[in-house]
Amino acid sequence: MVRMSAEERRESVVRAAMSEFARGGYHGTSTEAIARRVGVSQPYLFRLFPGKKAIFLAAAERCMELARQTMVGAAEGLEGEEALRAMANAYVQVIAEHPERLLMQMQTYVAAAAAEEAGDHEFGETIRAGWMGLWDAVHVPLGADADDTTTFMAYGMLINCLVAMGFPPEHRVWEGLYPSARVTGRLEK
Repeated sequence: MVRMSAEERRESVVRAAMSEFARGGYHGTSTEAIARRVGVSQPYLFRLFPGKKAIFLAAAERCMELARQTMVGAAEGLEGEEALRAMANAYVQVIAEHPERLLMQMQTYVAAAAAEEAGDHEFGETIRAGWMGLWDAVHVPLGADADDTTTFMAYGMLINCLVAMGFPPEHRVWEGLYPSARVTGRLEK
C-alpha cells in the first residue's frame, strides 16, 4: 500500500470538503464527516488545515478556480459570440456532470454573506477574489465589454438558481435561455 504525501492528503481533503460542504453548507458540515470521507482522523485533518474555516476556504477557492479554468479552456482561441456560446455550453456541461460544484458555489455565497454579517471579512475577501478571477476569465473573450460580461454572469447565476431549485429543463422558466443552456441532468439529492 502506497502512502500519500501530506500534499496528496490535502488535495483529497479539499475534494471531499467540496462534496460535503456542497450538500451541508459551512455550518451544517462537520469536520468529522470530511475526515471520514477522506479516511483520516480529525486530529490528522487538523495537521493539514488549521481549522474548519481553512478547509472551507480551500474548497471555495478550488471551486472558483475550477469554474475559471472551465471558462478559460472553453474560450481559448475564440472571442465574442463564439466565446460566449463555448463558455456557456462548457459551464452547463460542468453543472450536469459535476453538480457538487454548482452547489459548492452557491454555498460559498451563503457562507460569505453570513460571515460578513458576523464581522468576519476573510470569507468575503476570498469569495470575491475567486469571483473576480472568474469575471476576468469571461470578460476578455467577450471583448472586455462590461455589459456583455455582466449579462453573461447574470445568466450564469440564473442558471445556477434554476438548477439548484430543481426546475426541469422543460419548465417555462427556462424559455428565455437558448436551448443548449438548459441543464438536462438533475442534481442528486
